[in-house]
Amino acid sequence: MRLNELRDNQGARKNRTRIGRGIGSGKGGHTVGKGQKGQKSRSGVSINGFEGGQTNMFRRLAKRGFSPINRTRYAVVNLTVLQDFVDRKKIKDGAKLDAKALKEAGIINKLENGGVKILAKGELKAKLTLEVQKASEAAVKAVEKAGGKITIVELPKAKTEKEEAKK
Repeated sequence: MRLNELRDNQGARKNRTRIGRGIGSGKGGHTVGKGQKGQKSRSGVSINGFEGGQTNMFRRLAKRGFSPINRTRYAVVNLTVLQDFVDRKKIKDGAKLDAKALKEAGIINKLENGGVKILAKGELKAKLTLEVQKASEAAVKAVEKAGGKITIVELPKAKTEKEEAKK
């Protein structure tokens, strides 16, 4: 065997189907493999939920529940994350942390409208003082067991334009 005799195995390489290039291409004439005329034969079109004139599934089923548009959201922080940041020396043991300090340390990305909520997933060994908007009972017990303290504080309310105009 010589270099000039090297070949790919039979069927290892296959040319792509060139649609829209005539009847002889196999997918070239008439519908070009799209199957029909009109809207569905165009690119980028899908008629979501359309069931051929039958009432759509989302219209047949009953509407349930309610999603409030201005619900309170919290930036959730688990105890494992806090301990990990203490272990990596991003937070000092015995530090006093509030929402602003947690954001600066990189524990939370953005402050939600409800503030910060501490949850008890994991274990905390560091003595931390936390000023947050919410905390689970288990998280409060775990922090106090480690020698720290959780204080529940309210976020300052955003001032409206009318309040600012009065000053």
